[in-house]
Amino acid sequence: QVTLLESGGAVAQPGGSLRLSCAVSRSLSSFVTLAWYRLSPGNQRELVSSISAGGDTTYAEHVKGRFTISKDMARNELLLQMDMLQPADSGVYVCHARDFLTYWGRGTQVTVSS
Repeated sequence: QVTLLESGGAVAQPGGSLRLSCAVSRSLSSFVTLAWYRLSPGNQRELVSSISAGGDTTYAEHVKGRFTISKDMARNELLLQMDMLQPADSGVYVCHARDFLTYWGRGTQVTVSS
């Protein structure tokens, strides 16, 4: 059984920064991909960013240049550095991991508002 536990969500002002963390109960090297998704108020799920086992990254167009995904292999944590936040970035950010199966966390709330 794999568990994913997100943290770091908060209320931030436009232009501010947040750092999300996802603690994974198994070695990160055992997963094909790790990713962050965002749930919008209408419960639509959007891929924000992903990172492969080899370190290749992808970003949604609207977060390119502002968000950075990374892995802390020693701590088994998936990270998302979010800079220059905008109100449209608000939502529940959910951690995802995939090997032969897929695993989801419960999410952490990010609210960007002045």
